[in-house]
Amino acid sequence: MDQIKAMQIFQSVAQCKSFSQAAEQLGLPRPTVTNAVQSVEHHLGVRLLQRTTRKVSLTVEGDIYLERCTRLLNELDDMNGLFAGPGPGTIKVDMPEGLARSQLIPRLPEFLRLYPAIHVRIGSRDRFVDLVGEGIDCAIRVGILRDSSMVARRVGEMDQVNVGSPAYFEKYGVPHALADLAGHLAVKFFSSQSGRDMDWEYHEDGVDHVVPMRGVVSVSSTSAYQESCRAGLGMIQAPRMGVADMLASGELVEVLPQWRPLPLPVSIVYSHNRHLSSRVRAFVEWAASVLVVH
Repeated sequence: MDQIKAMQIFQSVAQCKSFSQAAEQLGLPRPTVTNAVQSVEHHLGVRLLQRTTRKVSLTVEGDIYLERCTRLLNELDDMNGLFAGPGPGTIKVDMPEGLARSQLIPRLPEFLRLYPAIHVRIGSRDRFVDLVGEGIDCAIRVGILRDSSMVARRVGEMDQVNVGSPAYFEKYGVPHALADLAGHLAVKFFSSQSGRDMDWEYHEDGVDHVVPMRGVVSVSSTSAYQESCRAGLGMIQAPRMGVADMLASGELVEVLPQWRPLPLPVSIVYSHNRHLSSRVRAFVEWAASVLVVH
């Protein structure tokens, strides 16, 4: 096996922290991946990876080698793409379902007309996605980014609103002031990472405030969040874009417009260490140009 290929395999194993995941991501048999890493270690005369039955981790030498590999492979890709456009292949993208449905997928035929040899694989999940571990090329994320290992390109923001169903307001009354919230229920949205229910918020005079709310149901997906609100189980705070149709039809009603949370930032992110191909660069540039979020 040539050295460049072996370096690419080592890079994938190091990023995935798994021989099996790397083999699946690369479409190679696991023995091929294992032999490639062993050949690199034999050639260098050092151990690059610590292997246990449960995980794979980098040695000190492996960390240094990975940094050099990543730099070299990125430069090689840049050189190969100097005089050619994006070549054929697959791009793996992850984004919230609502954003995919309302914003990106309706415009996707434009991208595919520009690059007909590219296959776009879209995952739409509300849970946290490990870009490197799951072999995702880039993701569109809504909210504050806390992972400093990601390169982030901000493309807009989403206004948020406070809404509830007519049936809910018929039962509990319509809140007209913050003090009224003590007698109301909220549908709780819990983080897939921490499992913690997220609080209600509002922004006033440059300061964010947290509002404790009672609730009888907690969910972890956007669709369940909206449906629980429509069913009268409580009020929600949500991006206006996601509930615009329900507001227009009267299925949901906005309340407390003067006390909303701050808009949510929308970003396209990818890993610092990921081998960013010309295909992915083309998709990132296109997505940034067509996403209309406010």
